[in-house]
Amino acid sequence: MEMKLRYGGDFLTQETKASDIFIPEEFDEEQKMIEQTCYDFLNTEVYPIMDKIDTNEKGLMRGLISKAGELGLLGIAIPAEYDGFEQSYLTVMRANEAIGGTGSFSVAYMAHTGIGTLPLLYYGNEEQKRKYLTKLATGEWAAAYCLTEPGAGSDANSGKTRAVLSEDGKHYILNGQKMWITNGGFAELQTVFAKIDNDRVLSAFLVEKDYEGVIINPEEKKMGIKGSSTVQIFYNDVKVPVENLLGKRGEGFRIALNILHVGRIKLGATTVGACRRSTNIAVNYSNERKQFGSLISTLGAIKHKLAEMVIKTFTNESAVYRASYDVHNVIQTYKANGKTYGEANIEANARFAVECALLKVYGSEVLDYIVDECVQVFGGMGFSAEAAADRPYRDSRINRIFEGTNEINRLLVVDTAMKNAMKGEIDLLDKANELLKNVAKVKAEIPNGDYYSSKMAYVKNYKKAVLLLTGYIYEKFKKTLSTEHELFMNISDMMINLYVAESTILRVEKMESLKLVDSIDLYKDMIDVFVFDAGESIRKAGLDAIYSSVAESDLETFGSAIKRLTETAPVNVKDARRRIADKLIEDNRYNF
Repeated sequence: MEMKLRYGGDFLTQETKASDIFIPEEFDEEQKMIEQTCYDFLNTEVYPIMDKIDTNEKGLMRGLISKAGELGLLGIAIPAEYDGFEQSYLTVMRANEAIGGTGSFSVAYMAHTGIGTLPLLYYGNEEQKRKYLTKLATGEWAAAYCLTEPGAGSDANSGKTRAVLSEDGKHYILNGQKMWITNGGFAELQTVFAKIDNDRVLSAFLVEKDYEGVIINPEEKKMGIKGSSTVQIFYNDVKVPVENLLGKRGEGFRIALNILHVGRIKLGATTVGACRRSTNIAVNYSNERKQFGSLISTLGAIKHKLAEMVIKTFTNESAVYRASYDVHNVIQTYKANGKTYGEANIEANARFAVECALLKVYGSEVLDYIVDECVQVFGGMGFSAEAAADRPYRDSRINRIFEGTNEINRLLVVDTAMKNAMKGEIDLLDKANELLKNVAKVKAEIPNGDYYSSKMAYVKNYKKAVLLLTGYIYEKFKKTLSTEHELFMNISDMMINLYVAESTILRVEKMESLKLVDSIDLYKDMIDVFVFDAGESIRKAGLDAIYSSVAESDLETFGSAIKRLTETAPVNVKDARRRIADKLIEDNRYNF
C-alpha cells in the first residue's frame, strides 16, 4: 500500500500511529557505524584539543575540516559521482547529532556541510558541481554562506550587495559587504547573495576566496564558539564569471530560504548531541562533588535538575527523528517519481517548514536550559572558566540566533501552518471553524483507554485548543494578522509543546511494542512529567492569547474552553523525576 505523504503542520489535524514514525532505536548497523566513525574522529581529533580550538589558532579549524573530509564525514549527503556517500536523510541527521556536542567544531562542520555546500548541491548545474562539489566533499576546499549584511539580518532580502554585468558580458562585478560569515576566514568557496542591477530579489553567486577584490576582515571576538571562524567580507569590484551564477537570476532569495529550512532541522539534531554531552558533564560532577557529607547527586534538588536534563534531551530527540523521517519519506517518493536529487531535497524540506522551525526553537531552548542547569549543578565552580560547564554554556547561546532567530521561527511556525491551510494542504481552518461554532460546548477527550491512548487523549485536547485559537485570530485579524506577533508566539509555543509531547508518546509506545528495552517504566515517567508540564504551558499560552484578543463578553466562554482542554490528571512529578535521575546517576552518563 502506498504511503500517504504528510504536509507540514498536519500533526494538528491528523492522527499519527506509533507504527508511522521512526525512532532512534531503529537505526541499522551501517548507520550506527557511521555514527561511531563520527565519535571516533571527535575523540581522537577534537575533544583532546578543545581548549586549543578556542584560541582560534590560524589553520587549526581548517585542518580539522580537511581531516573530517579524509574520513568521508563531509560527504555523507553528497552523491557518489562527486566523491560522496549519498546516505539517507536520517543518517545525515544522526551524524549531525554525534558532532553536535563539539561547540566550535560543530559550527564549522555544519556550516560547511549544510549552508556552505547544499546551495551548490541542490541548485548547481553539472559544470559547477564537477568543478567544486568534489573538492567540498573531500575537504580539499571549505565552504561558507554569505547572506547577512550590517543592515540585513532577519530581513535578508533588504541587502545592498550588488552585481552588475560587465560590458563584455563575461563577468558580474560584485560590490558589497557581508558579516557574521561562519568559516569566512578560511573557506575557499563562498555562496554570496546579491541583487543584480535593480532587481527586487536576490541572486546567488559562487565566489572563490582568491578572486581579486575579496577582502576578508580579521576574526570577530565572540561570546562563545570562539574557535569557529566568523568574519566580515568585503567585495570590491570582484569579477565573478557569469557561469558562477547559482541557479537562475532572482532565485537567490528562494535558495536562501530553502537552505535555511534544512539548517533549522539539522540544528535541532545537533542540539540533541550537545544536550547529551552537557547532561553527562553534570551527572559526572554530581557523582564526584560532596557537600554536607554526601555526594550532591543524592540531593533532591540536584535530582530534579538531572531528571529535567534527561526528559528534555529525550523529548528533543524523539521529535527530531519523527520529523526527519517524514522528510526522508517525501524525499524518497519524490526521487522515485522522477525529481532530481536537489529538487527532492529542496521540496521535501520546504514541505515541512513548520516542523523545521519548530525543532530549531525547541532544540535551542532545551539546550540553553540544560547548559544553564549544568552550571548550576557545579555551583560556584560552574562560574570558573576552568570548569567543564563553561564552554557548553557560552557556545549554546548562539543557537537561538542561528538559522533565523527564535522569534522569527516562532512566527514562521504559525504563519506557515496557516498558509498550508489556506492552500488546502491541511484542513486546519475547517476543523477550527467546527470548534468555533459553539465554543461553550467544545468537549475535552476523556482518557479512558490503555496508557498510551489515555496520554494521547490529552494531546488531542491540546490540538483542539490550538485549532480554536488559530481559527479565532484568523477570523478576527485577517487584515492585520501579520502584526499580531504576541498571539503568534502564544500559539507557536502551544504547537511546540503538543508536537513534542505526541512525538514522545509515540516513540515510547513503539519502543514497548518492539520490546526494545528491558523496562519501559522510566520512559513512561518521562511521558507523565512532560505531558503534565506541557498541559500547564499550553494553558498559560492559551489564556494569554485569549485575554489579549477575545471580547470581554466572551472571555469566560473561551477561557473555560482552554482550561477544559488543558486539564490533566495529577502526576507525582517528584517521584517520577527521582526515578529518572537515579538511573542517570547509576549509569553516570545519559543512557536512554
